[in-house]
Amino acid sequence: MTVLFISLAGGSGALARFIVDGLVRTRLGRRFPWGTMLINISGSLILGIITGLFLNHKVGMNTKLILGTGFCGGYTTFSTASFESVRLIEEKLYSQAFYQIMGSLVFSVAFAGLGIWIGMLF
Repeated sequence: MTVLFISLAGGSGALARFIVDGLVRTRLGRRFPWGTMLINISGSLILGIITGLFLNHKVGMNTKLILGTGFCGGYTTFSTASFESVRLIEEKLYSQAFYQIMGSLVFSVAFAGLGIWIGMLF
């Protein structure tokens, strides 16, 4: 039954990614991948909170798997971030590629840490 819920959560995460990315692109355009960056950073925060709650014994393994592996796995997207970085480099937008790569990496890790801290508070 857990596998079914992980699958449903993964589909929900992918749908959420599609909606968030569309909203961000509508407002900020397509030149810089703001949507993907926001999705990966917010997904890292959510996964950090889930992990902190799990480490603090506030949620069980099934909840962690369903929300962490399922929803966050469907929501976040390393492959799209990589593709967009290469696209920026191919377009000779080197500084934007650098900011996208470093911004995604630094902020995603920082927000994952923040999420763990928040999850441990509860």
